Amino acid sequence: MQVFDHVLTGATGADSLTLSFDRRVRSRQRVRLDSGLPALLALPRGTVLRGGDVLGGPGGATVVVRSASEAVSTATADTPLLVLRAAYHLGNRHVAVQLGDGWLRYLHDHVLDDMLRGLGLQVAVGESPFEPEAGAYAAAGHGHTHAH
Repeated sequence: MQVFDHVLTGATGADSLTLSFDRRVRSRQRVRLDSGLPALLALPRGTVLRGGDVLGGPGGATVVVRSASEAVSTATADTPLLVLRAAYHLGNRHVAVQLGDGWLRYLHDHVLDDMLRGLGLQVAVGESPFEPEAGAYAAAGHGHTHAH
């Protein structure tokens, strides 16, 4: 079984590994590569994988990470202020959020959908790869993690 234990920069993957967001935040797990081969992720604690990351392992094996399509809710509004209010309320609930120009996206949750509709946003449910914001500490290059 191939082991992948670090993220490479400037490399390409020989195989691919498609994972949901929930699986991309787990550092240690057994996986099946898209080619069908079993593998083990043994990454440093706190590693969050992004679509396009390339993993390396002993012996030089590489694999590129792909973000799986999953059920997401995309919220839009007539004004930027409403999108900001939605981001505030979702952040206050520690919900991972992907931001775009005039929209925000989160893993589908009908309770959150109803909350945002109540604030005046339009919410559409669909399938898409989910790539939420990494957070201030990750953006600064820090490996900060904590539990709530």
